[in-house]
Amino acid sequence: MTVQQAELSTAEQGLRLLDLRLHADPSKVVLRPFHLGWTSTNAPHERSHRLVEAIIALPEKGAASEYRRVLHDFKDRHWLLETMFDRRFAEVEEMLDLDGQSLSRSRRRLIGAYFCHEYTYAAAAIMNPSIVPHPHQKDIPKGGCRFVLSLRTVGEGHISTIDFREGIAFDDGRLELLPDPPLTIAAEVHGNVGNGEEGVIVRRHPHVGLASTVIFPVTEAQRGGLEDLRLTRLEEEDGTEEYVGTYTAYSGSSIRSELLRTRDFRKFRMQPVIGSAGRNKGMALFPRRIGGEYVMVGRQDGKNLYLMYSRDLCQWHGDGELLMEPKYPWELIQIGNCGSPIETEHGWLMLTHGVGAMRKYALGCVLLDKDNPAKIIGRTSEPILTAEHSDRSGYVPNVVYTCGMMRVGDQLHIPYGISDSSVGFATASLTDLIATME
Repeated sequence: MTVQQAELSTAEQGLRLLDLRLHADPSKVVLRPFHLGWTSTNAPHERSHRLVEAIIALPEKGAASEYRRVLHDFKDRHWLLETMFDRRFAEVEEMLDLDGQSLSRSRRRLIGAYFCHEYTYAAAAIMNPSIVPHPHQKDIPKGGCRFVLSLRTVGEGHISTIDFREGIAFDDGRLELLPDPPLTIAAEVHGNVGNGEEGVIVRRHPHVGLASTVIFPVTEAQRGGLEDLRLTRLEEEDGTEEYVGTYTAYSGSSIRSELLRTRDFRKFRMQPVIGSAGRNKGMALFPRRIGGEYVMVGRQDGKNLYLMYSRDLCQWHGDGELLMEPKYPWELIQIGNCGSPIETEHGWLMLTHGVGAMRKYALGCVLLDKDNPAKIIGRTSEPILTAEHSDRSGYVPNVVYTCGMMRVGDQLHIPYGISDSSVGFATASLTDLIATME
C-alpha cells in the first residue's frame, strides 16, 4: 500500500488527524494457484490435460528458454518462486494422475508456472483496520507501544483478504509505521480443509515477517472474502493471552461470523461461530470475561446493538439483550460497534458507527459500566469523526469506519477506513473524549 505522511492536524470533537494515509496499490501482488476451471466449467480436467500435453510437447530447448523467460519476468516479484512452482506441479501431477519422473526439473517447474498467476490483492481498495498491541514489546522507546494493524484489502473479483502492518504508537499521539515489505506471500493451509466447519489452520511462512503475509479465503463459506476483522487481545482468567478477531465470511451469496485466533501471529486458526448469533455481521468480543462469561456485542437486528454472553468462545446462541438504539439524527438509520471495547478506569470504552441521512456514516463513542456492560454511563451526542471534503469520495462514498482502536497512555489511536478506499489515522485524548459524553 502506498503511504503519505506529514504532521498532525486538528479535527472536530478533540480528534487529531494524522496526515498519514494508506492507499490501494496494484503493485502488491501475491502468487496464487490458477485453475482452468475458473474460465471453463465444461470438462476442466480435459482442458488441463491438453495444456500439460502441449508443454510436454515443447522441444527441450524451447521449454528451457520459456522457463528462463518466466524467471526473468517474475523472480524479483515473489518469495520462493521456484518452490511454489514445484508445489504447484505436484498438485497438478496428483490431480491429473501424471508421471513426472521423466520430465526435467525446469519442465516440471514450467508446468507449475502455467498453473499459477499473480493476484493483486490490494488493487481495488484498502479499508476497515483494527489495531492491537504487538505480542513482542522488547526495546521499544519510552512512551511507545509496538502494534499490529490488520487491514481489509480488496483485489480482483472484489475478494477481501486480511493484510497486516506493524509499527509503534506513542503516548503523545505520534504513530510510526514500519516500512512495507516489497514482497508478499500467502499464508499456507496446514492440514485438510474439509468443509471448514471444524476450523482451518493457516501458517505464516517461517522465513517472512507478518507484514509480508496475507490471509486468503480458504473454505467455501469464505470464498467471496474475509471482511472487517475486529482484533482484540483476550486475557483469560488464568492470565494467559490469545489474540481473537471476529470477521465476516462471505461465500458469494451468504454470510456468517467467524473467529481468527492466534497467540503469536504465526499460526492462525479460522473457525465459524456456532449458534444463531453467528448469522449476523459485525460481532465484537470484549477482551476479558465478565462474571465468568465471554461477552460479545453485535447488531443482531440490523439496526440496534445487543450484548451476548457465552461460556464457550465459539458458541453464541440467541440475540442477547438490547444495549443501544439509535438516538441522535446522525445514527437514526442504524448503529453498530466499531471494534472491541477497551477497558479503562472509567469503564468499557467502545467506538460506534451511526448511519444518518443520505446513508452518511459517522463515528461515535459509548462508555459502559465495567461490571455490568449493559449499563450505559455516557455516549457522544455528536459524531467524533465524519467524512468531509475529498474523503467523502471513494468506492463507497460518505463513509468513515473502523474495526478497533488502541490506548497508549491517555492517547487513543484510531485507524479508520475512508469511503471504502483508503485508511487514515486519528488520535484523541481519552480524558477529553469522555468529557464530551452525555
